[in-house]
Amino acid sequence: MANIGPTELIVVLVIALLVLGPKRLPAAGRSLGDGIREFKESISGRDRSDEAAIPDASVADEAPALSNQPDR
Repeated sequence: MANIGPTELIVVLVIALLVLGPKRLPAAGRSLGDGIREFKESISGRDRSDEAAIPDASVADEAPALSNQPDR
């Protein structure tokens, strides 16, 4: 497998900028990132709804502490 150095990466980005233009380049990067994220999720078997269903541990730990305080 070929190693991609900084020079090759800059050349690829300049070509992408010339082909897509400055207005469509951010949208193309965003869609590429979404595609990579979906691919990783499908490989690992996780889903975004799985992450939303798991409560944040810091919030869950604070809730009982607040209910034990006396009313003033």
